[in-house]
Amino acid sequence: MNIETEFAIIGGGVAGLTAAIGLLQSSRKFLVFEQAKELKGIGAGFGLAANAIQALNHLGLKDDVEKLGFYTHSYNILDQNGHILLAPDTKKLSEQYNQDNFTIHRADLHLYLLNRLPAEKVQLGKRAIRFEENTSFITVFFDDDTQVKCKYLLIADGVKSPLRQQLLPHTTPRYSGYTCWRAVIDNSSIQLDKGSETWGTKGRFGMTPLVGNRIYWYACVNSPANNPIFREYRVKDLAAHFKNYHAPIPKILGETKDEHLIWNDIIDIKPLAPLAYGNILLWGDAGHATTPNLGQGACQALEDVAVLMDELNTSSSVQQAFRNFEKRRLKRTKYITDTSKRVGDIAQWDNSFLVNVRNTVMKVLPASVAQSSLAQLLSKDFMKIGK
Repeated sequence: MNIETEFAIIGGGVAGLTAAIGLLQSSRKFLVFEQAKELKGIGAGFGLAANAIQALNHLGLKDDVEKLGFYTHSYNILDQNGHILLAPDTKKLSEQYNQDNFTIHRADLHLYLLNRLPAEKVQLGKRAIRFEENTSFITVFFDDDTQVKCKYLLIADGVKSPLRQQLLPHTTPRYSGYTCWRAVIDNSSIQLDKGSETWGTKGRFGMTPLVGNRIYWYACVNSPANNPIFREYRVKDLAAHFKNYHAPIPKILGETKDEHLIWNDIIDIKPLAPLAYGNILLWGDAGHATTPNLGQGACQALEDVAVLMDELNTSSSVQQAFRNFEKRRLKRTKYITDTSKRVGDIAQWDNSFLVNVRNTVMKVLPASVAQSSLAQLLSKDFMKIGK
């Protein structure tokens, strides 16, 4: 039976496309399969913290990607009146990597990554639904009745991955308890020049500038899963919901059109062990999906790629590289998933008494304590963990 490719990458997101670039650099044979018929970078914006920039540096992509990002010199946590609860020293926390923090539009990054790959290497409109494995190859089946045979399978098709569900039926995504709206709008009239996140009794509201004179904002509100009321929410409803929050939140919502809105419930998966299964590897959101509260979803995908490429270039076999990848990544990704969930739970408190207590404690807490979670994340060189 002919093997059609050495590596089949399932998922054309940040993890999948960056991995493809790494494999191309290593002269490996690969194909990327993405279920979307067009890569638009759904999800608006996200952060690329110093560890992500370091991962991009290992892959030779740093200089180009930095040009697409907005340098994030601060990202304060505020109460709903605009008073500072926490002002992380992002510069100090990034000293370990000697890299800066950026915010980037997902579509800008996707387009850049896609343009680094030969067109024939990325097949769109291919939703993988199951696989079969035998001693010499793996067959992946798609919902358009096509299939591909490969030696090694890299599963990076997101938190709702059907292939992960087949491999590990118990790994159903878990709901965080809050839902989220996102949008990217023009910054001409608002002139936002720094990012922040506001914690209040009605939920959270985050905002940050992007290159191209744009703003990325998001709003998280407690809710039952798949809330039919919130499914019908429009900008006017969000404006009423957050009407008592500080400036420029009302103006940002006033500048947003209904067609800008992206809405989805926030989910993750309980940390997995293992990630490597012989010739199959789980990674990115398919292997360790996290809530966005530490801004580490895409960052961890990029770390994954840097570590895997390091292992593929130094290990005696691909299977050994997969096992070593797992050893180097499990503890770190578990810490990030668990910590992000805990931060989100606290940030989403909506009881007035508890919110007042939380805010009071945050204002008087020593910076070293308040920033301990970020410090533990950014003070370690992820390329040295587990080696």
